[in-house]
Amino acid sequence: MKKIVSILVVLAMVLSFAACSSASDGSYTVGICQLVQHDALDAATQGFKDALTEKLGDQVTFIEQNASGDAATCVTICNQLVAEGVDLMMGNATAALQAAAAASDTIPVVGTSITDYATALDIEGWTGKTGSNITGTADLAPLDQQAAMIQELFPDAKTVGILYCSAEPNSVYQSDVITGYLKDMGYEVEVFTFADSNDVASVTSAACAAADVLYIPTDNTAASCTETIANVAIPAGKAIVAGEAGICGGCGVATLSIDYYDIGYAAGEMAYEILVNGANPGDMEVQYAPEVTKLYNEANCTALGITVPDDYAPLG
Repeated sequence: MKKIVSILVVLAMVLSFAACSSASDGSYTVGICQLVQHDALDAATQGFKDALTEKLGDQVTFIEQNASGDAATCVTICNQLVAEGVDLMMGNATAALQAAAAASDTIPVVGTSITDYATALDIEGWTGKTGSNITGTADLAPLDQQAAMIQELFPDAKTVGILYCSAEPNSVYQSDVITGYLKDMGYEVEVFTFADSNDVASVTSAACAAADVLYIPTDNTAASCTETIANVAIPAGKAIVAGEAGICGGCGVATLSIDYYDIGYAAGEMAYEILVNGANPGDMEVQYAPEVTKLYNEANCTALGITVPDDYAPLG
C-alpha cells in the first residue's frame, strides 16, 4: 500500500512539475482567445504577440484560437487553455475576457479591446483595478468627444440612430453613455439593435428610415458586417459615425479612433511584467489608449457629399 502511495505522490509531483515547468525553465506558453476576426481585434492580437516576442523571443509560445463571434466557443477555448496549463491567457474582446475569467481564478488573464472592465466583469465601485487575476487594456475612445464629432459634422440633424448588437454588453454601455451626451446637445436618439449577423441588414434599414445620421460604437458584430451595413446605408444616403477605424473604413464616414495595435502592444507589455517580474494583475491599473485621432473615410464622404474639417486625417 505504501508503495502505491509513493508512486502516486511521485506521479503527482511529476505532473505538477510538468504543469509549471514552462515558467521555471524561462519559457512561457500564452493562450490567446479572440472573439472574432476583424481588423481591430486582429491588430490588437498582433500588437500583443509582438510585444511579448520582442521581449522574450523564442521563449514564448502562443496558442491562438478564434471563436468566430460565438461567446460559447470562447468558453470552450478558455477551458481548453486552462487544461493545457498555459502560463497566462489573453482575452481579446469582452466575451473572450469573460470566458477566461470564468475558466480560472488563478491563471493570470490580460484583456484587450475591452470597453469597460467594470461592466464586463460585473465589478461595483470601480477603482481602475480588478483586484483579481485580471488586468489589461481598454479600447474606449472618449464618448463625449464622439458625440461632439456628430454635432460638428451634422449640426442640422434631428435624430441620431444608434446601431449595435444587443448581445455585446460593451456596446450597450457605450450606447447608454453617448445617448446622454447626444440628448444634452438637443438630438433625439433612437436605438436599433440586432441579435446577431442574420438581422443586420433589416435593422440597418429600419435605422436608416428613422434617423438622420447613424452612430455605431465599438461593436464586434458590426465590425464583422460592415459590407452589409454599407450596402444599406450608403444607397439610403445615411452617414455613419463609427466608434473605431475598422468600422469606419467599412461603412462609416468618420471616427474618433484609437490604435488597436497600440493597446494590444501595451497588453503584451503588461503580460511580460506578470510572467517575468511577478506583477500581480489585480494590482495593475487598466490602461487606456494614450491618444485618439479624428479620421475620415474619403470614399464614403465623397459618395454622400460630406466635407470634413481640416483636422481630420484620411483613413490609411
